Amino acid sequence: MKEDDDAKNRNINGDVALNKQGAKQNILEEAPKNIAGNIINIIPKEVAKKYGMMVFGRWEDILKVAMIDPEDVQALNTLNFVAEKEKVKIEIYLVSEKVFSVLLSYYNETSEALKDAVESFKDEKNREIFEEKNSKISEKGKREVEVLQDAPVTKLVEVIISHAVEGKASDIHIEPMDKDYRVRFRMDGILHVSLIFPMELGPIIVSRIKILANLKIDEKRKPQDGRFRLSFKEKEIDFRVSSLPVVGGEKIVMRILDKESGTSSIDALGLTGKARKDVELAIKETYGMILMTGPTGSGKSTTLYTLLKILNSEDRNIITLEDPVEYFIEGMNQSQIKPEIGYTFASGLRTILRQDPNVIMVGEIRDAETAELAVHAALTGHLMFSTLHTNTAIGAIPRLIDMGIEPFLLSSSLRMVIAQRLVRRICENCKEEKEISAAVRARIMDKIKNIIPKEIENYGIKLSEEIKFYHGKGCEICSGTGLKGRLAIYEAVPVTENIKSIIIEKRGSEELIKKERDKIGVLTIEQDGVLKVVKGLTTIEEVERVTECNFTTLDEEND
Repeated sequence: MKEDDDAKNRNINGDVALNKQGAKQNILEEAPKNIAGNIINIIPKEVAKKYGMMVFGRWEDILKVAMIDPEDVQALNTLNFVAEKEKVKIEIYLVSEKVFSVLLSYYNETSEALKDAVESFKDEKNREIFEEKNSKISEKGKREVEVLQDAPVTKLVEVIISHAVEGKASDIHIEPMDKDYRVRFRMDGILHVSLIFPMELGPIIVSRIKILANLKIDEKRKPQDGRFRLSFKEKEIDFRVSSLPVVGGEKIVMRILDKESGTSSIDALGLTGKARKDVELAIKETYGMILMTGPTGSGKSTTLYTLLKILNSEDRNIITLEDPVEYFIEGMNQSQIKPEIGYTFASGLRTILRQDPNVIMVGEIRDAETAELAVHAALTGHLMFSTLHTNTAIGAIPRLIDMGIEPFLLSSSLRMVIAQRLVRRICENCKEEKEISAAVRARIMDKIKNIIPKEIENYGIKLSEEIKFYHGKGCEICSGTGLKGRLAIYEAVPVTENIKSIIIEKRGSEELIKKERDKIGVLTIEQDGVLKVVKGLTTIEEVERVTECNFTTLDEEND
């Protein structure tokens, strides 16, 4: 009988039996702040309470399970069943009864809220009453959060939002699938499934969010945009809401805009060495244009807000044109464009030039008219900030020329172009050294061999010492991912006299500008990323994910 139990234990945790000694090696001293609903529900609440165990995290094919008594044979047998069903291995963490009671409260918040909402709306009559009340609220234009607080669906929406905020998610996605609705949180740039609920509950949840954002709940044929504000732990947080008609219903995306975490100091941005010095010099200019480039979600707006906060003082008139206004900053004049009434970036830019601004920020240069007005504003005594959707920093120059900007005007107005991407940081709590192959190490060293030694020193790296590489092994703080938080990597190209000549004489030839960039010691976005890998801030895989670098795939192919 003892042999059978040992065999079952080995099945659960690979080749290691789950004895008391093994359990003591993994101790969960405090409950994670946020656990995804789909993770919690792997073990039902009744089973969790009966056996004193609960899933609190998942990393690849490993489930992290908190247990009060890791020697409970019946509990281990149940875990063996879960492992076979989910096709995973189980990693057990010993917890106190106090910590376990905190873990159980997550069931009350998520599972119970979902259960109550489902039970409430099984009755067709209840659903009709709810929708009728919602329609009246929408018609009157009320936005109070207190409306229908006793409704289970309201509680469920509150739980979804609060978990997203506590988990430091940047976006909440609520979307119809084939047979149900799912909720996903974007955390550190990666989407994670948090909750699945029945299809019939979806339209009710969507209607509730539309009420909060003051949108028309009966308009389901075209997209809508809105926003609302809620208080969490004495902190005001804005939510930008977008609804989109899709196959199967409506998709809602809520961008979480936390003013305190959204904007930061220049130190927190990750600008280092020459890039930082060049940016600080550029923003001290009295006129000229500074452009940020990169794909959606690469942190361009956050960087621009940070630079504007540095310039924000009583003796400067700062005006922004945005779509939408993401963060409200005291002391700045922020204007929301409304294309549906003819208030566009171009028309707004014409207007604000008559408002005597010192600094202007245009959310995005989308067309030739806006580009032309931005260039002229930069030439007439204004410091102009904007963004452009190009893959590289240098690519912004020929893009503007293609839009119809005369090269001689562009060369006179442009001060700097910055490309940016976001990579995830290594979790400091579970950071450990990682061995990499000689081939990968050689490719990394080849990437930084042309960087001037002074710039490498600016990153705090000493090539005379052995370079170590790190990763996160996974812990409760990072939910087993080994990564926590994000960091920007940059390519900041100042427009020198030689680059100005290339813009005028060669119409911004990318090849010639690249040569000049390398000549003056500007780091490419890949080189900045690699140096931050060597410094132990992020991983090789993260830099590969957001750039064109390829360090490990070739090595795997050779294997």
